[in-house]
Amino acid sequence: MKAIPLERADIDYAQLATDIKHWGRELGFQQVGISDISLGEHPARMQAWIERGFHADMDFMADPKRIHPADLIPGTARVISVRMDYWPEDTRAPEILRDPTRAYISRYALGRDYHKTVRKRLQKFAERIGEAVGDFGYRAFVDSAPVMEKPFAEQAGLGWMGKHTVIINRSAGSYFFLGELFTDLPLPVDTPVSKHCGSCSACIDICPTQAIVAPYQLDARKCISWLTIEFEGMIPEELRRPIGNRVFGCDDCQLVCPWNRYARSSPESDFLPRGKLDRATLLELFQWSEAQYLRATEGMALRRALYPVFMRNIALGLGNAPHDPAIITALEAKLPEAGEVLAEQIRWSIAQQQARATHS
Repeated sequence: MKAIPLERADIDYAQLATDIKHWGRELGFQQVGISDISLGEHPARMQAWIERGFHADMDFMADPKRIHPADLIPGTARVISVRMDYWPEDTRAPEILRDPTRAYISRYALGRDYHKTVRKRLQKFAERIGEAVGDFGYRAFVDSAPVMEKPFAEQAGLGWMGKHTVIINRSAGSYFFLGELFTDLPLPVDTPVSKHCGSCSACIDICPTQAIVAPYQLDARKCISWLTIEFEGMIPEELRRPIGNRVFGCDDCQLVCPWNRYARSSPESDFLPRGKLDRATLLELFQWSEAQYLRATEGMALRRALYPVFMRNIALGLGNAPHDPAIITALEAKLPEAGEVLAEQIRWSIAQQQARATHS
């Protein structure tokens, strides 16, 4: 960030803050808020979370710059947080989850990679601010650096941290992406909103693997999103059946949240489902070669899961599906070329299918 004077007499910062929120909405962000760079009790909570091992193998979470924004980008005075709705219309999420022959992909990952869409929009946002104030220091982030985006969003008034550790907005639910502009503009800050989870424990109760171990405490080692996206090893056997047909991420804690009755479909065409992946069967996807997988997921967040990981997840889903001789045939066909992790998962799934045949 370029070092320039923090105060400029020619700028009405209160009016600028109002204008910034207007420009953000014009550019397709559903809400814009502004916070300072103090993180309050959040660094201590994160440290306690890490000390309990709840971050799994995500060692990057312990980067000290995460809790010291001024060290990450020297000169930062404010964080402009934005939210962009992503929920595509007619996703039939509950219907897909109830059909064990279909592959459930977290709804945020069905369209274009949100990093690309939101970051491009943030760059336009910064350029629009620059047209008004001239040269200023800024840096855009979309889940792309050691940034505590949820605490900043909370402090900027975009919502509150739910018991499932996802930001909830009272009038829009939780199906939205977050992004930030770190800036040296000394803008007035917004007021955080109060929490409105009350005594509700729906997200805790619904979690298939009981990864939400207490309100506001998520054990990533048991979280289906981490297991099916980040983790490349063998999924613990005790978690395989609860995962069901979820092959990339999990939306259960949000699907059951009462506040999501107010969620709206995203107006962004980038987030519409591609390639009918919102209703594909497990068997269809298991037939994909790596080349097919790479073609089908080009430019998508789904690509974050490596091909062997995606195949492992689908094999697990096939093991949880109702008995079907075609499933056993497909699993056996993939076995000779499978690596150690995928092969172990295939063998487990074949055994599950065979046991289901015996008891049918």
